[in-house]
Amino acid sequence: MSLLTTPTILPFGSRSFPPFATKKLRASCSLRDEGPLSTAAAYAVLGVDPHCSAADMKAAFRAKVKQFHPDLNNTTPSDAMIRRVIEAYRILSNCTPSQLIERECLDPFDTPESEAFDLFVNQLFCVGKACSSSCVKRAPHAFTYDASTGTARASSQGHGDDYQVQCAVGQCPRSCIHYVTPSQRILLEELLDSILEAPYDTSAEADLLYSLITKAKFENNRYQKPKKQPKASSQHVDWF
Repeated sequence: MSLLTTPTILPFGSRSFPPFATKKLRASCSLRDEGPLSTAAAYAVLGVDPHCSAADMKAAFRAKVKQFHPDLNNTTPSDAMIRRVIEAYRILSNCTPSQLIERECLDPFDTPESEAFDLFVNQLFCVGKACSSSCVKRAPHAFTYDASTGTARASSQGHGDDYQVQCAVGQCPRSCIHYVTPSQRILLEELLDSILEAPYDTSAEADLLYSLITKAKFENNRYQKPKKQPKASSQHVDWF
């Protein structure tokens, strides 16, 4: 599966965004059923002391993200928990989503945690139902239209080997669908939300989003699944 398809990009000064791009796309693409975190709860989520150093807090954040590494835990990463960790660190570090990603993107973007089988739709470029090769029509089990905007979005994950999904991604005329890892997807969704919900110029954040997508494509294409270590036996064997 090739991940190095280059999307068609126009300079930001001449870029044509859908009319809803400066409006709130949806109530939230994040899972916030538990409500906003308090400062005390944020420390508890990261498992650090309120008097810890910035270095300790950063180490705790990265350790928590790696906790959901599929190759280490053999479990499906929890979107809700990863988003909770991101929210906790953002509260304690007092930074915006784009600042957080710029500072802490080394793990998921420089070192992908798994194979890139999740789907991320860059809704800044999606034309929705006006698309000549609709991903929703081609793979309705993986994509749907956002009721509030008419743009396409991934409605479910885990379709990396699905032929219909591969066709939808490869034939997207706007090249706005990307294969990413779970952690990459969550961070990209957080950044996309901040862009679409902001009432001011977000071209810098949009530049960051595009650069992260490009970086993810390159690094994901180089990803090599860790080799399984042979199980060591503690049983003594007498060869003579």
